[in-house]
Order: sequence, then C-alpha cells, then structure tokens
Amino acid sequence: MRIGLTGGIAAGKSTVAARLRDLGACVIDYDALARAVVAPGGASLPLIVQTFGEAALNADGTLNRAWLAEHVFGPSAEPGARERLDAIEHPLIYREAERLEQAESDEHPHAVIVHDVPLLAEVIGTIPFRFDHIVTVEAPEETRITRMIETRGMTRDQACDRIRHQSSAAQRLAIASDVIDSSQPLEQMFEQVDRLYAQWNNA
Repeated sequence: MRIGLTGGIAAGKSTVAARLRDLGACVIDYDALARAVVAPGGASLPLIVQTFGEAALNADGTLNRAWLAEHVFGPSAEPGARERLDAIEHPLIYREAERLEQAESDEHPHAVIVHDVPLLAEVIGTIPFRFDHIVTVEAPEETRITRMIETRGMTRDQACDRIRHQSSAAQRLAIASDVIDSSQPLEQMFEQVDRLYAQWNNA
C-alpha cells in the first residue's frame, strides 16, 4: 500500500508523518532526502554551485541555505530559479526514495509505505510513483504564517514567500483522497490518522 502525504508548509504534516511512523508505517521523508543530496559529498551540491555560483556555499563548503532560499524563493529570485533547482534535486531524490521503498518491500511485502512529499501537488505529473491514497494536511494560512514566525524564526515576508512558492490548498485538495485538518485538537487529529491507517491495513 503506497500512500502520498502532503500539505502546505507549517500545516502539521510532520506531526502526521510521525504518528504514522509510530503506528508502524514506513515513512520516506523527502525533506530528509533533499537535505542528504545537498550535504557535503551529496550528488547535487556540485551541480548547485555550477548553476547558482560559489555564493551558494558557506566558507566551510556546506550549502548556504539562507542564500539559496533567498535566490530561489525570495522576491528578487530570477525567473526559473526554482525550476533549475528542482531539475537538479528531484531525480536524485526519486532514485533514493525508490531504493528505500524497494528495501522495505523486500523485508515487509505488505507494508504501508508513506511518501512524505511536501510538494506532491507540484510534481504529481512527473514523480515516478502512483499512490493508492493521497492525504493532505491543511491549516488556515494565517495559522501557518504564525507557526513559521514562531518556530522557524522567519519574518512575515519570508513566510509569505514560502507559501506563495508552493501549491495552493485548492491544488492539494484536487489530488487528495483524504484531508486532515491540523487546526483541530491534537487528540482528534490523531484519531483521524489512526482510522486511516487501520483502513489501509485492512484494505
């Protein structure tokens, strides 16, 4: 059973993913895969430097995330910058996700495998996986902005830029078979996640 999990930035998707992991699902975290491919020695780091220049690196050779975010998501980002970054990272991320899924399937043939993909609505036409169910985790935009300011140290403008560069709630809802409202009390949200997981296991 292959599940796609998505949601807007700061909507609570990571909390849902953690709950599914606790229930026994294999969760493939695309954010973690993205961090791995840009780590020192990661396959995409030289390509990012080649595309965006040496300023994309810190003095110690690690990726300058703040600089890259500003030049990809910021108001002064060049047209196509996001697409150029995606073209570097996405094929490498998909290859690693496929490897992890295969390893889990070999060991547990009936596993529930959750692909935790923040940008699933944007890549649904090109990602090399088909999903039995797609779940989106949603919260009001103002709630998400407040969370980013309070927990990620972003300014309001930075938070709005991140939301603006992601799919809209309407686009995520258009591909989803199930919606989890993360503005409800945590206990109720977990009850909904638990019900979904039980359904997947009994399918």
